[in-house]
Formats: sequence, structure tokens, C-alpha cells
Amino acid sequence: MQYHITNARLVLADQVMDQASLLIEDGQITAINPSAVKAAQSIDLGNRYLLPGMIDLHADALEKDIEPRPNVHFPLEFAIAQADKRNAAAGITTVFHSLSFANAELGLRNNAMAADIVRAIHAFNGKGLVDNRVHTRYEITDPTALPVLLELLDEDSVHLLSIMDHTPGQGQFKDMRAYQDYLQKSYQKTAAETQAIIDDKLAQAEAAQIRVKQLIAHAHAKNVHVASHDDDCPDKVAEIKALGVHISEFPINLETARYAIEHGMRTIMGAPNILRGKSQSGSMKAQDAIEHGVASCLCSDYAPASLLAAVFLLEQRGVLSLPEAVQLVSLNPAQALGLADRGEIAVGKRADLVCVDFVEAYPQTRQTWVNGQPVYQALYGGA
Repeated sequence: MQYHITNARLVLADQVMDQASLLIEDGQITAINPSAVKAAQSIDLGNRYLLPGMIDLHADALEKDIEPRPNVHFPLEFAIAQADKRNAAAGITTVFHSLSFANAELGLRNNAMAADIVRAIHAFNGKGLVDNRVHTRYEITDPTALPVLLELLDEDSVHLLSIMDHTPGQGQFKDMRAYQDYLQKSYQKTAAETQAIIDDKLAQAEAAQIRVKQLIAHAHAKNVHVASHDDDCPDKVAEIKALGVHISEFPINLETARYAIEHGMRTIMGAPNILRGKSQSGSMKAQDAIEHGVASCLCSDYAPASLLAAVFLLEQRGVLSLPEAVQLVSLNPAQALGLADRGEIAVGKRADLVCVDFVEAYPQTRQTWVNGQPVYQALYGGA
């Protein structure tokens, strides 16, 4: 199918082009402001913004679709389909569902269940609305997850791997009391259960680096990119970079983020942090990282709808131009993972696109196209 999108405010990599048009053929962008168009369906956007489809490298929200309440589980195929629709409605056209492998300690974050979810996502991709991919997160204090992750890598079911270290007393949980409160409030753990988790993590930490090296080497052999999670100091970044990691997720302070950028790594910050104006765990503000030039990408983390809102908030606050803000959720994530076919509105790229409406103060997705096909539409105000 061919589509001729007209009367659009195209957000390109370096400018906003007003009253522009776009030609889509066979899933690709084939012309910007074409001089002549034949046999294409015309779509008038009414001078609304048209952005490249957003690429979300870290999306935890699927966990809540599967387990909306503690120990209440929905069928995987049902839950994944709901997440797929929600991402299309959020303007996210490529999503990396983040699934933690941390033994049986926290709800879905146990190896058997997480592996089932990975395989279910892999089986679903191509049947839904958006490009659903897998981001596996390895908790380094869990020795039992290693063989499971190696098997999933061999099955080509993993598209991004991150290394997590939630050992109490460092990283995101430098305050031991804060970690205990987090487990008790978020996962309804008793004080005794919480202490048992902490004791086990501390006991397993010693041999963790051997497992990490093996897992990263295997990921590289399968051409899977590797990230590090919650880096808390330059030394941690230097250590993980030496192992071949090139993405730092949620560095918790400015010094660490700056070191990562200066040494050729990409950084990922959370869009909910932009929307709320602060971190849920007391780490640095994502906007501070952006203002200091040490944020490469934004992800939805646990709230898909926050991604589009964060882009326009950064522009409205004068932090970035709109093209610069859009790059945080499109071109930069694409480049970080070597997705050369998407991430910007340009001739020859996939026609992954998002038309934006404003309802009161916040932007909303009006239309979404994935690989040139319309997958979502919402007519705000009835038109």
C-alpha cells in the first residue's frame, strides 16, 4: 500500500519542516515533499506534528500486564497483546520488553517464568501492531539464571542484555534500609523474607564476575548488545566497559554519566523522571543529565505514555529543541543498538511514524504507522 501524508509538521533529525508531505511505499519512506504522486492514499494531518516512531530500550510495564496484583497472573498471550496495543497508542513502534532474571525472589522475576515470557514475546512478534523485542536483565547475584540466559541467547530470543547488581549497600540501593523498605512495600515481603534475600545476595556476590564475563562473551558471540544497570561511580563504568559493555542504563549521578559519555558509551535515562521531575530512588534528575549533555536516550521504564510527554516537556521547558528531544527516543536508541533501518524520518528508512495531537497540556498519539502500515488511530475532539 502507498500513502501520501500531507500537511504535516515533519520532525526531522535537524529541523521541523512545516506544511510538508511524505510518500510511503512498501513500508519505506521514499520521498519528502514529492513533486508528483500517483495511486497513493492521501492522509491530511491538519498541520500536526509527525515524528519518527519511538524506540523504547527499557520497558518494564509488561510485568504489570502479566501480574496486575501479587500472585494474580493473566495468560501470557493475552498480556503481551495488551502491552502491544498500549505501545502503539503511546507512539512506541519498537519496544524492548525488560524482563528480570533474579531467581524466585520478586514476583515474575524468577528464571522459569521470565524464560516463558521471553519465548512468548518472541513467538508473538510479527503478529501484533509494533515491533516487540526482548531485553533480558541479569541479576549478577543469581547463579541459577546463567544457563537459562545462555540457552535463550542460543535460541536468538534476546535482543538486548543488561547486567544488574542490586547487591545491597551499593548502586541504586546504597542505603540498606531503603532496600529493605523497597522489598517490603513493592513485593509485600516480610522483614524475615527481606533479610533472607539480602543475605543470599551478599553470599552470591563473590563469584558474580566470573558469570558476568561468560554471559557477556556469549552475548557478543550472538551479536547482542550489552548494557549495565544503575552504575554508581566511574570505576564501575570503567570495569564494565572493559568487558565490552557500551550502554549505561540509569547512571545514578552526574559524575558517572559524564564518565560513560566521555569514554564512548551511551546512557539511558527514564522518561517518568522527566515527567515527575525526580527519580523514584533518589538518583539524579534525568533533566539534569540532559542539560549537562550526558543523556543519550530516554526510555519509558515503567510508564509507556511518559515517553512522548517527556519529549515535548523538554522542548517546552527550553532544555532542547524539538528535533533534539525527539532524537532521545528515536535516532539515538536506534544508533545505540545498530538499528540502521529506523529512528528518523528520512528517505530509505522504515516508515515507523507517529502523528501527535494535544489534549489540554499534554501530547497524545493521534496515529501510528509501523513499517508503513497504520496500526493505531484516535480522533481527539471527534476529528
